[in-house]
Amino acid sequence: MTRRTVRIAMNGVTGRMGYRQHLVRSILAIREQGGLDLGKGEVVWPEPVLVGRRAHALAELAERHGLTEWSTDLDAVLADDTVEIYFDAQVTSARVEAVKKAIAAGKHVYTEKPTATDVEGALDLARLARDAGIKHGVVQDKIFLPGLRKLKRLIDGGFFGEILSVRGEFGYWVFEGDWQEAQRPSWNYRAEDGGGIVVDMFPHWEYVLHELFGQVASVTAHVRTHVPRRWDEQGKPYEATADDAAYGIFELAGGAVAQINSSWTVRVNRDELVEFQVDGTHGSAVAGLRNCRVQHRSSTPKPVWNPDLPVTESFRDQWQEIPDNQEFDNGFKAQWELFLRHVVQDAPYTWDLLAGARGVQLAELGLKSSAEGRRLAIPELTL
Repeated sequence: MTRRTVRIAMNGVTGRMGYRQHLVRSILAIREQGGLDLGKGEVVWPEPVLVGRRAHALAELAERHGLTEWSTDLDAVLADDTVEIYFDAQVTSARVEAVKKAIAAGKHVYTEKPTATDVEGALDLARLARDAGIKHGVVQDKIFLPGLRKLKRLIDGGFFGEILSVRGEFGYWVFEGDWQEAQRPSWNYRAEDGGGIVVDMFPHWEYVLHELFGQVASVTAHVRTHVPRRWDEQGKPYEATADDAAYGIFELAGGAVAQINSSWTVRVNRDELVEFQVDGTHGSAVAGLRNCRVQHRSSTPKPVWNPDLPVTESFRDQWQEIPDNQEFDNGFKAQWELFLRHVVQDAPYTWDLLAGARGVQLAELGLKSSAEGRRLAIPELTL
């Protein structure tokens, strides 16, 4: 068995997402399974180099997981020729400069989204990466979720007939931080720090819609800051300058219409924190993070509107659960493995910095649509 070590500079792993999903549940999980098996006796062994601003936090993480390499000097890490990949999970406002440095150093780049704070900055990164000849990828984890993979299986199998519409509900109540600690960092609610649910979630909706149903052709959005005052990690009050809810309508190139509500000010009355209902001429499905249930036209009931009588049937019980049929791995880990194969074997990979720029573009136009109160077409992005 030949083991090839791939050293990865991981910047931002002291944050919630960088630590939990990318370090622990992806890179360390790959190591725990013995590495990434490429076949023919070859295994990729990812070796993380932890990067950040807080030395004590990095040292504590390294000790906790038996890692030896960490640094607060990004320039020094990027100057190390043995480091092949740069990964970025920092706050968005710090991402562009760091990714540019990594590209200039000749590192392959894998980054969280959004890739930049505006579409021109995102396109600039994509052009720089292209010109440098490096491999690059953007985290698009939702399409690797078990529920959406089951949904993709239904689409590929022609279950829906003609797809008519997609309705998405995402979100939960994020506590204000005064009488209960907030579940999300305070910068998420400050526009000046790159916060806002549109900037956070519209890039997700772009690739989910694009990959499953067709390219987004137009957007109509209504954006609100429902909770204007919150309390930060030190218990100090601050004014929330970023949007915490967005109501979007997306027209798709194939003719379907998607309507997605995103909110950090909603209490959950659904089975999962995100759900998509897809309705087609031959059948419908509701997919969440893990589960997916369907109703074919042959088993669709024929309800009749009558407000004078109580409901006598359970509509939820008329849907059929889709079985797993296979074991689905963590979505972040699954995409990391694909990117590592892309770097080592030149395996096909489409979720690059240009794809990331499309997500930034949708967020930018969504905010503009809300500000101007009108529908906006989505122009094709090219390098």
